Amino acid sequence: MSLEDEFRDEPEIIQWQGRFIAAKTRGRWEYVSRARGIKAAVILAITPADEVVLVEQFRIPLGRACIELPAGLIGDDDGGENEDAATAAIRELEEETGYRAGRMDDLGEYYSSPGMVSEAFTLFRAHDLVRVGPGGGVEGEGITVLHVPRARIAEFIAEKRAEGYGIDTRMLMLLSPAWL
Repeated sequence: MSLEDEFRDEPEIIQWQGRFIAAKTRGRWEYVSRARGIKAAVILAITPADEVVLVEQFRIPLGRACIELPAGLIGDDDGGENEDAATAAIRELEEETGYRAGRMDDLGEYYSSPGMVSEAFTLFRAHDLVRVGPGGGVEGEGITVLHVPRARIAEFIAEKRAEGYGIDTRMLMLLSPAWL
């Protein structure tokens, strides 16, 4: 019997739910999801100077700072349940990095760690960037904006890993051309 057959008719049970996440079970399987069906937008932004815009942010689950692509939740504010993913991506890019995108290309929906988390994110490619502010996120996020020359991305990530930073899995897409 396949896993699909084994769990197809099992009900999803919420064991615990907070404002942003829920711990769930389906049969003997345990996993986590975003509460209220919230999804995320992740943004790949490259400046006219061919620099990848990254963010550094302390992440409590890791207990250390992490290097990531700019990202944020879609429709997480009260009354924003119907927020468009591209609109959220534009908003989050500006909040976190100070860049406004003239347009966003939707590169598809992806899953971070599908064996234990049902969270989905839509990857966007930002175009026509204009710097309109310092970034840094909203109060309490403590985001540092990083500009990394695209040609140095593998070296930069290796340096940050050696310094003890967490490296978000989405950094793999920036490394993959060198690996292939």
